[in-house]
Amino acid sequence: MSPVDFIADLLNPDLSFLPKALFIAVVSAIVCGVIGCHVVLRGMAFIGDAVAHAVFPGLAVAFVVSGNLVLGGTVAGILTALLIAVFSQNRRLREDSVIGVFFVAAFALGVVVISRAPGYAGSLQQFLFGSITGIPDRDLLVVGVTGLILLLVAFLLHKEFVAVTLDREMARAIGLRAFWLDIVLYVMVTLAVVISVQTIGNILVLALLVTPASAARLLTDRLGVMMLLAPVIGGLSALLGLYVSWSWDLPVGGTIVLALTAVFLLAWLFAPRHGLLARYVF
Repeated sequence: MSPVDFIADLLNPDLSFLPKALFIAVVSAIVCGVIGCHVVLRGMAFIGDAVAHAVFPGLAVAFVVSGNLVLGGTVAGILTALLIAVFSQNRRLREDSVIGVFFVAAFALGVVVISRAPGYAGSLQQFLFGSITGIPDRDLLVVGVTGLILLLVAFLLHKEFVAVTLDREMARAIGLRAFWLDIVLYVMVTLAVVISVQTIGNILVLALLVTPASAARLLTDRLGVMMLLAPVIGGLSALLGLYVSWSWDLPVGGTIVLALTAVFLLAWLFAPRHGLLARYVF
């Protein structure tokens, strides 16, 4: 399928789900690209994976009762985060061990809940791997507004997040409340995951958080440039992935992730200062 044919399909009223999927995929990729910069800089990839699993029971409950997916996933993610915070107070257990226990338990609970819904197999596949055909109109507004709020918060708290990331003790010394900034960031990661699940799926959503930011990290040493490159990489990869998946009838979530991975590999090879070839040449 040529790009012109793809544009024609986007404008075809009989294929109204396609522009919806494109909107949610691109918005999700842009939001995850910005927030993912903080995830990558802090080495929080495991936290991102944990959040992606933790929101699943909330999504499942919302789906079964025909409720709002964003609200359901957010509540589940925050409750799981609070449980992790409480149980981590026991110093005999490392925080990563507690996270491992609860995110697997949350995911298992989601599988059990979704199994009670009619059409269990199809519903589970939709949550795990995404679906471009089942996006209701109301989710466009929810995703758009949520995305704008997340980008605004990321912009307003940018200096504070960076200060905590670079030197946590110094940030505390100058009066920043590192714990509450962590909570805000975890909630932002939770919301970014929730708005991305419908298009890319629960299992693959971590790629939107980590891969664009990792590619941008290879391409520049400047944080501001990285924060601009990551959402651009994410958004263009989402567009390319949706185009390829629609052209060759491939799973949209997996195709978007492969597009992201291809960009990362190109950056790893050809980045001006930190690419593999640059290290050998210079």
